[in-house]
Amino acid sequence: MTTLTVAAPPRRRPRLRTAVRPAHVATAAVLTLIVLAAAFPGLFTSASPVDTDPVHALTAPGAAHWFGTDQLGRDIFARVLYGTRTSVWLGLGSTVLAVAAGSVLGLAAALGGRWTDQALMRLVDALLALPPILLGLLAVTILGPGTLNVMIAIAVAFSPGYARLVRAEALVVRTSGYVESATVLGLRRPLLVVRHIVPNALGPLLVLATVGFGSSLIAASGLSFLGLGPQPPSPEWGTMLSEGRNFLATAWWIGVFPGAAITFTALSVNVVGRRAQARFTRRTDG
Repeated sequence: MTTLTVAAPPRRRPRLRTAVRPAHVATAAVLTLIVLAAAFPGLFTSASPVDTDPVHALTAPGAAHWFGTDQLGRDIFARVLYGTRTSVWLGLGSTVLAVAAGSVLGLAAALGGRWTDQALMRLVDALLALPPILLGLLAVTILGPGTLNVMIAIAVAFSPGYARLVRAEALVVRTSGYVESATVLGLRRPLLVVRHIVPNALGPLLVLATVGFGSSLIAASGLSFLGLGPQPPSPEWGTMLSEGRNFLATAWWIGVFPGAAITFTALSVNVVGRRAQARFTRRTDG
């Protein structure tokens, strides 16, 4: 007598839920506060960031002034809040300009022929040989101080790295099978570049730009620290940090709180960028 054995149906693997890490929650909270402070600083304080009060100058942090006051009696908490918009705008604007310039250079090198590629890449190599902050300092010295000039200077300093990445990605995409098939089918070169090469070459660039925003923010604050960014009395984190360096022994809060704002903003954006980079790498590898 033959016995029939019925195979048990395969069990479904339980879906793995991504654990919510405290670092991710803290990052989301910091970024939310930064966005709100940049867009609506008046929600958090009614104090003016530029009004002076010599009677209450160098007041320590307390209930009346959460972050204390500076040497002119200005409220540090209000200046940090209102300086968020300027500082974030400097980092964001310089990153956008650097990505745009790097994309143009990288695509021109990858698609412009051998001699164009060699000339542009030698220029990029020469720029990469200089430290970004030194290159930005040189550019802003030529252009002069100011918000827009700092953005352009930081873009000049960081665009070579983006250009090399875009060139490498464009060369890979240009020799891929679907691009060669489209070429055989008679797709015109401008349409081929717009439809296939540019979207696929710029994908990794957006992830890298998220990480690069933190570096641009720090570099822009460094130039402002040297007095080359937005000019007083406009509140900006790098400028406030420069003003507080002479009072670290007597009024530490003038420089500590703007420095903390720069640090936490850069760290939070870097956490988001690294996570996006890891997910993008996992998706491309899988």
